[in-house]
Amino acid sequence: MPSWVIDRYGSNEVLRFTRDMMFPIIHFPNEVIIKVHAASLNPIDLSMRSGYGATALNMKRDPLKLKVGETEFPITLGRDVSGVVMECGLGVSYFKPGDEVWAAIPPWKQGTLSEFVVASGNELMKAWDAHVTAVCSQDASTLVKKLGADDVIDYKSGNLEEQLKTLPLFDFILDNVGGSTEKWALDLLKKWSGATYVTLVTPFLINMDKLGVADGMLQTGVTVGSKTLKHLLKGVHYRWAFFMPSGPSLDEIAELVDSGKEVNNTNGYGHPLGHAVDSESCLDGHDLRWVTPDANIQPVIDEVFSFSEVPKAFLKLEGGHARGKTVINVISTQ
Repeated sequence: MPSWVIDRYGSNEVLRFTRDMMFPIIHFPNEVIIKVHAASLNPIDLSMRSGYGATALNMKRDPLKLKVGETEFPITLGRDVSGVVMECGLGVSYFKPGDEVWAAIPPWKQGTLSEFVVASGNELMKAWDAHVTAVCSQDASTLVKKLGADDVIDYKSGNLEEQLKTLPLFDFILDNVGGSTEKWALDLLKKWSGATYVTLVTPFLINMDKLGVADGMLQTGVTVGSKTLKHLLKGVHYRWAFFMPSGPSLDEIAELVDSGKEVNNTNGYGHPLGHAVDSESCLDGHDLRWVTPDANIQPVIDEVFSFSEVPKAFLKLEGGHARGKTVINVISTQ
């Protein structure tokens, strides 16, 4: 079947189009096969293309090391999908062939830049009535305000730390940049109130790539343990966050999107229509429709690429400064 794969890790030149990728099969009763209508690219796809997390992901793919002498290649990238259920495992009761679904696929499984994919059967803060402060460049401020941010800070206009210090202390900080931000961001939290700092940039997979599984996990445990204790003694919580597909979370997002005025839209351009597929359990889901901008959550698409333009889409994402999702329209060329 048509797919975009990599046969080694590297930069954009490792992407290869093939029509000979094996058709996916159902291995477990709770799995479904989805015909991909649209996929999207995320920063994790750039990282995985370059080999990030290979040690940990290979351990997850083959925990008993049964595939002696075999490699993980070819790998199909892509974590998000909207499409139609083609076949269901014997343990799947909620979904049926023909259902329109959306899903997230774990990074150790074959991805969504393909004609078909197997899944086992997630901007929330404003929807929770929080006062949101967003950090972005000036040219993105209009979009961010439209999405519901109360305060927008331009990180290019001066010292970011000093700008944020002029605002009231925060209850929650989500850091998707990392680097030096962690050194001062926790000082902006309310002390002894349950306030929490969560970073999406962690050394977990890098440690395992560099040190191996055992030493990498040991080093990671020491790092997160010492940082958690250090900041707990100062009255704030320190946490790491990782990507993990979750059907209930997708359902919650669907409900928040549905809370706006519904408008029929089935164009397949990243406006998934149907049920949320948990790529772990496939047990639940609710209807999802494209909505007008007065909804609690507004899907935002930066650019749509055809399936033949996947390398171009990777370069677009790699350039940074995305203003929404980078979507791959898979069915338009099939």
